[in-house]
Amino acid sequence: MENHFESGLDALRQKLLLMASLSETAVNGAVQALMQRNYDLAINVRQSDNLIDQCEVEIDEMAIQLLTKAPLASNLRLVTVAMKISQNLERIGDEATKIAKRARDLSQEPPVKINLDLPHMAGLALNMVKEALDSFVQRDSAAARAIIPRDKEVDAINKQMHQQLAQHMTENPATIGRCLHWIVAAKSLERIADHAKNIAEEVVYLCEAQDIRHTLKG
Repeated sequence: MENHFESGLDALRQKLLLMASLSETAVNGAVQALMQRNYDLAINVRQSDNLIDQCEVEIDEMAIQLLTKAPLASNLRLVTVAMKISQNLERIGDEATKIAKRARDLSQEPPVKINLDLPHMAGLALNMVKEALDSFVQRDSAAARAIIPRDKEVDAINKQMHQQLAQHMTENPATIGRCLHWIVAAKSLERIADHAKNIAEEVVYLCEAQDIRHTLKG
């Protein structure tokens, strides 16, 4: 029974890592579509969201099967944390879809002449996601705790971009609609960093049996 349970846990971890890979690919594709004004890529990213949603459903089903085996408290935490991580990954996929939608619409409009380094912001957010998942796999609460404050850097970049775009809209009213698309895209990347922070907090709970949500400022 124990070996069967462990193999189920391993399958759950592997499915979670697959979901993380799909989410990362979706975000990278959405940002690339936005920066390169690539309509077809934007459409492909939006369609890939179904795969991420399906992973969440499968993870929930696997987790429920594992929970019925009444494992030890530590394994109960592992299963419930895996479900919460999958929820955050699904929402990251949703944010990628939002960015792709903006990329689709902007690809059919004249470009906005403003220098926005969204790929840098995306890289920071996705590194947080990757390292949060690594801390989950390695059961490393110290690494997870170190991720949490990095959310502030992404927040600061989002705020700076918002200010840049607001100024550009004031000076160029004809670009307001297009700039709003960019504001939404930047906000989605900021939300992805939030989800990475959430995952890191869940890893701390898994490792330390301590719920630190709403107690640490990140």
